[in-house]
Amino acid sequence: MSDPAVIGIDLGGTNVRAGLVRDGRLAEVRSVPIRSRGAMEDVLDDLYGAVDPLVAPGIAGIGAGVPSVIDLATGTVYDVQNIPSWKEVPLRALLAERYRLPVSVNNDANCFAAGEKRFGRLKPYDHGVGLIIGTGLGAGIIANGRLYAGASCGAGEFGMLPYLDRTFEAYASGQFFERVHGVTGRELAERAGRGDGRALEIFAAFGRHLGEAIKVIGYAVDPEIVVLGGSVSRSFRFFGSAVWDAFRDFAYAPARERLKIEVSETDNIAILGAAALAYDARLG
Repeated sequence: MSDPAVIGIDLGGTNVRAGLVRDGRLAEVRSVPIRSRGAMEDVLDDLYGAVDPLVAPGIAGIGAGVPSVIDLATGTVYDVQNIPSWKEVPLRALLAERYRLPVSVNNDANCFAAGEKRFGRLKPYDHGVGLIIGTGLGAGIIANGRLYAGASCGAGEFGMLPYLDRTFEAYASGQFFERVHGVTGRELAERAGRGDGRALEIFAAFGRHLGEAIKVIGYAVDPEIVVLGGSVSRSFRFFGSAVWDAFRDFAYAPARERLKIEVSETDNIAILGAAALAYDARLG
């Protein structure tokens, strides 16, 4: 018996993308620019503009991924990144009222992990972490085969842990390249691809910092696999060996030998991750 159709929503700072997931694949995608500096209602109208064309008989639910702090009990989103007017928005209630469907809302990192669990590299595993490496460092945790978000949707915020003189996010995300070396990750990847020695050195330093972050994840969560996503993960070939170098002194040899670190290859993972929320909600 095939899974029912659901809708996944990915709300970003410039666009909202919504997708219809049917029979385990993304059947249709709608993308609408959002008025990020507009009023709360303006952005909400833009979101509806992406979702409305996808709603049809037989849709079983809606999942929405939002880059924000979220009250999971109410589905209220707070201080959404790059959308100043969205200070406190009861998103789940608004979507449920408009579409008369069950709605689940979570943050973007948790959606990434949920999406990889249902559609990607996390699928065969019961214990894993989806780690987004972009302008920040965010993570979602899969424990005993299910997404674990914590009491206040704050589980997996490893980037906020103290590290050296700042936090892990300052050293193990794209912030490291610009703050310390004055170069973007994209420019550095282009230089590394041409064999630029200095660029490769910077990536190696970055990999050691990221390795320390993943070591902390290893001690805290003991995952079978860490799946990397986000813009910086595309340069894994330049820093992957340095990540593993950091594990030489990991205290638990069996865990180190079992652990896998892989890069996501799931297209449209943000939409699929949001859709995965809707499927997970049906499991109770």
